[in-house]
Amino acid sequence: MSKKERLVAAIENGTVIDHIPADKTYQVASLLKLHELDSPVTIGQNYHSKKLGRKGIIKVEDKFFTDAEINQLSVVANNVVLNIIKDYEVVEKKMVHLPDNLVGIVKCNNPKCITNNEPMSTNFTIIDKDAKHPQIRCRYCDKVQDIDKVNLC
Repeated sequence: MSKKERLVAAIENGTVIDHIPADKTYQVASLLKLHELDSPVTIGQNYHSKKLGRKGIIKVEDKFFTDAEINQLSVVANNVVLNIIKDYEVVEKKMVHLPDNLVGIVKCNNPKCITNNEPMSTNFTIIDKDAKHPQIRCRYCDKVQDIDKVNLC
């Protein structure tokens, strides 16, 4: 191995989350509660990326994320790539995109919204998913907020 190569252990089965904006790497790890897992987790930050400049990468052994977890991930780090690994091979690549609706994932920042005063799930519609900084609209009170400034449920 040359001095320029980096050694990051391959995983036999699990998920590699790649192309995470570098400043979001630990937020992604926290959001997915990776600290609660018993299986090995490798977190790398500030790797060179042609697309992002700097990126993060997270390898999680023996973990395959649910659709609900992927939808949460999309709020924090949209456009990351999930590589599904089986027997040391990538068997599937998934681009993480914002869904059309976010249900029970983010809080409404309107203190008078019914979702902040009654025991019920929030429900947001995405406004212009392709924008650099998409906005979301609460389906109950119509409050619009930046997706970059939301609080997760």
